Amino acid sequence: MATRIHPLLILFTVLVYVFLLGPLIIIFGASLSDTTYLTFPPQGLSFRWFQNIWDISAFRRTIVTSLQMAFLGTGIALIVGIPAAYALNRYRVTLPGWLSTLFVLPILVPEIVIGFSLLRSVTVQAGVPVWYALLIGHTLLVIPYVIRVVSASLASFDFSIEEAAISLGSPPARTFFTIVLPNIRSGVIAAFILSFITSINDVSVSLFLTGPGVSTLPIQLLAHMEQFFDPTIASVSVVLMLLTILVMIIVERTLGLAIVAK
Repeated sequence: MATRIHPLLILFTVLVYVFLLGPLIIIFGASLSDTTYLTFPPQGLSFRWFQNIWDISAFRRTIVTSLQMAFLGTGIALIVGIPAAYALNRYRVTLPGWLSTLFVLPILVPEIVIGFSLLRSVTVQAGVPVWYALLIGHTLLVIPYVIRVVSASLASFDFSIEEAAISLGSPPARTFFTIVLPNIRSGVIAAFILSFITSINDVSVSLFLTGPGVSTLPIQLLAHMEQFFDPTIASVSVVLMLLTILVMIIVERTLGLAIVAK
């Protein structure tokens, strides 16, 4: 016998989808408007504002910088965060309890405080160039996400399997890459996607660490909004969404997210 779904539940589900997808639809519609000001619904359809993104050299340059920061920052965070998460779960009895809290401090502290602290200590006092200071900021921002997500995968991993492989003569490093890492692949993929999205859309930390000739796309978008209020703003937002979706598709195809999620 088929179960009848209550009409209020259907209505509630539709409202949730409208709440989640409504802003995206509005941004996409506004990016196609033929007017010289930002409006919705669009007055006519035109792709000239997407072309305007590539006509402005600052947008082209900052897109490259944002991708560099997202990929490099996420890569460094994975290199640091995966071993840290492994140690926190593998040796949780011997390691002090406050150590896990230390790694998630960037999540607990407001991003604006982190950005100002890095500006003062890394850029001003240490004299680190702007590009490298920005990379440090993005890396510190996403490391906690890597550790938390990978730790969640390691929490369900049976370390006796690793011990059995080592007892049979497999070197510890080889055991980690052939036994442990494949079993937490879903967590690593999720950590990469979450960190990449956080980095490429960051505003608070980047606002303090950008400088002359070095800026990210969200910061350049804010600077553009101070002088113009045309549909280029919505077009850049659509490009950011498409970049994020493209990276997720590439990760899924190359690392097997669909297989892991089953």
